[in-house]
Amino acid sequence: MSNKFYITTSLPYINSRPHIGHALELVQTDVIARWQRFHSREVFFLTGTDEHGSKIAKVAKEEGQTPEAVAERNARLFSELKEILNLTNDDFIRTSDRDRHWPGAQALWRRLLASGDIYKDTYRGLYCIGCEAFITEKELVNGCCPIHLKEPEAIEEENYFFRLSKYAEPLIEAISSGKFKIIPENRATEIINVIKTGLTDISFSRPADKLPWGIPVPDDPAHTMYVWCDALSNYITGIGFGRDEALFKKWWPADLQVIGKDILRFHAAIWPAMLLSAKLPLPKVLFVHGFISSGGHKMSKSLGNVVDPIEIVDKYGADATRYYLLKEIPTTEDGDFSWRRFEEVYNSELANNLGNLVSRVLQMTAKFTNGQVPPIATELPQLSGLLSSIDRFEGYDFARVLTAIDNFTTSLNVLVDETKPWELFKTGRQDEVDHVIYQLLEGLRIDAALLSPFLPGVADRIYEALGLDKPSWRPLRWEDALVWGQLVPGQAVAEPSILFPKFS
Repeated sequence: MSNKFYITTSLPYINSRPHIGHALELVQTDVIARWQRFHSREVFFLTGTDEHGSKIAKVAKEEGQTPEAVAERNARLFSELKEILNLTNDDFIRTSDRDRHWPGAQALWRRLLASGDIYKDTYRGLYCIGCEAFITEKELVNGCCPIHLKEPEAIEEENYFFRLSKYAEPLIEAISSGKFKIIPENRATEIINVIKTGLTDISFSRPADKLPWGIPVPDDPAHTMYVWCDALSNYITGIGFGRDEALFKKWWPADLQVIGKDILRFHAAIWPAMLLSAKLPLPKVLFVHGFISSGGHKMSKSLGNVVDPIEIVDKYGADATRYYLLKEIPTTEDGDFSWRRFEEVYNSELANNLGNLVSRVLQMTAKFTNGQVPPIATELPQLSGLLSSIDRFEGYDFARVLTAIDNFTTSLNVLVDETKPWELFKTGRQDEVDHVIYQLLEGLRIDAALLSPFLPGVADRIYEALGLDKPSWRPLRWEDALVWGQLVPGQAVAEPSILFPKFS
């Protein structure tokens, strides 16, 4: 297994504030990045913002500001999610960055031009202002864009085009062979079917007078790059393409690119076709997640059901927010967010199960073993079957892994209820008390190790309470969590604190 792991999110468009769907993708990607570091791989985790386009220019004009000022303000909202959601992204690329992004985007354009795959022609077609994209008649539903439910605008203008049609067969071969793997498999089938119906060449630029806020086409400033070569190129510009060849060669191809299902065609057809044209390696895996509805309905401003992840974190904390997104939202399918269900999961699985376990174990340690790890080492039978469940992480089935960890936590609470250490202590059976307390402390340590990619803040607090440093990124498999950072007899254990305050 290669020691490097390059992982990316898609770039959210900054015409609005971050919503819960953005948080889902960022947290999923962060967990995978942390898990890879857990296995001592050198990870580069890239995210960022897509900042060009007519919608940003329109907002800027309405507000009497420059597009640069609007982009700066809105991009900050997304960059601040790193701290809010406790993310570990290594870089944050902005498509308006003239020093780090523009040189690579223009270098990619020149490669495609040199391959003979960019040409100029007159475009006549339909343009959805909401999508900021050209769409075909067969994509319309009742004459409207299926996403924005509005009629597209008929446009005729001179554009540069990219020969997407040339790459239909190579794309089918790459996807079918697994050279370019798409997870889940049904998304691979979906895009292959789309490609088989026929790929048409795509508009690759717009006149600068129609799209002034963007990257100029190299050697032709009368045209502005359209979103494909502008935004999609971030995956290579963020690691040095066009400015740092050694850095680019170190990290590309991407090991995993994480996207939402609505941009599957862009990332499973257009983007890999561009790479083939530029004679660059394809990403290894494309991971596609679903959508989040709100209270059973699609989120929309008009319904007033748009969920702000910052509001959730402010009330419940980053770890609880991460837990819900990872356990309650199916990893590759659609899921629903409701405040009622959030509080149910929070109270039952986090406050009553994990939080209660940590509090009662630390409290019993303080009372029954002088606040120290007992001078005994014993096996923990509750581990049986746990690691086989954890191994399902390889398929990015976060919910199954967290369910297995929650079940393990439940088994430790059951151990407390069955052994009743307080009664053992009252009757002077200190050896048995030590035996049980050691098992419980060991269970907390394993809980923390396994939870660390998912709930990093809580994991760190448990390690700290046990008098252990959090795991350094060293060779470590899930199985090694059983022996890493073993408890030290006599080590002082902290007083209990509340991890998850209950909400009524």
